[in-house]
Amino acid sequence: MSIVDLKSKFLKVYDTLKSELINDPAFEFDDDSRQWVEKMLDYNVPGGKLNRGLSVVDSYQLLKGGELTDDEIFLSSALGWCIEWLQAYFLVLDDIMDESHTRRGQPCWFRLPKVGMIAANDGILLRNHVPRILKNHFRGKPYYVDLVDLFNEVEFQTASGQMIDLITTLVGEKDLSKYSLSVHRRIVQYKTAYYSFYLPVACALLMFGEDLDKHVEVKNVLVEMGTYFQVQDDYLDCFGTPEVIGKIGTDIEDFKCSWLVVKALELANEEQKKFLHENYGKKDPASVAKVKELYHTLNLQAVFEDYEATSYKKLITSIENHPSKAVQAVLKSFLGKIYKRQK
Repeated sequence: MSIVDLKSKFLKVYDTLKSELINDPAFEFDDDSRQWVEKMLDYNVPGGKLNRGLSVVDSYQLLKGGELTDDEIFLSSALGWCIEWLQAYFLVLDDIMDESHTRRGQPCWFRLPKVGMIAANDGILLRNHVPRILKNHFRGKPYYVDLVDLFNEVEFQTASGQMIDLITTLVGEKDLSKYSLSVHRRIVQYKTAYYSFYLPVACALLMFGEDLDKHVEVKNVLVEMGTYFQVQDDYLDCFGTPEVIGKIGTDIEDFKCSWLVVKALELANEEQKKFLHENYGKKDPASVAKVKELYHTLNLQAVFEDYEATSYKKLITSIENHPSKAVQAVLKSFLGKIYKRQK
């Protein structure tokens, strides 16, 4: 099945799930509440690249190695949408915490005049939609408990990663000396890699009848891939074009523990370090420009390209060590999607 077919089938499943949720018998909806949830879902859930969701279907197809039945397409899509729902929940709340302005090329949900802090409760609702979807479609499956456990565990890891990120970037005490590659790695691993990379493949493996405890190596490779993905993200935040990436990067202003600043600190001389300490995390555009200029001086674009090439080689080697050709195909498909991406 072509990518276009897959995506249109995937989007149809969103409509089905949405309709089930806004008619959930556990709550008596009236027109206002039903319309609110529908508008909130349409604004926050399907707007992204849908990579995480589609890759559940993709991974399942590669594991099965043949055409999928309509039921398999529906179920793997439903799991994919659970990840997109989880993602929407994180992003809605993250944007409030970070005081962001745009997301996916449109204003953040909480920035809409009618929304404001209602967005906090919307985030909680999004989170609660995931177990509703799982219950509606997977309650009778032998892997149901494992699925629920998986989503709970990954959510816990992600929220804990967000916590390390937030307390490391505490505005009150801007201390760049706290930032190192190991700190960056821990934040990334927990905040991004588990839910963006491991979760979609783990969903496909469970649906395929596999035991996740037997796939620790797969988890490790995917977490590595997630780290690589986030380094790309940090790079694009500064060097990407806003029109292409759909958001205006604010890592420098926000004093983020970005791979770029960590590398800059490693490569800088004392004078440049002092300069970074003075200008990093400042809101004014002049300071931001100065930091970017220092990044250019330190030739971080070349350093990144070098990192990209090395990571890719290491990942390919790890993947090719895996005994199962089907699993190798899943992992290579993932890597192919993100290698040298521009957005």
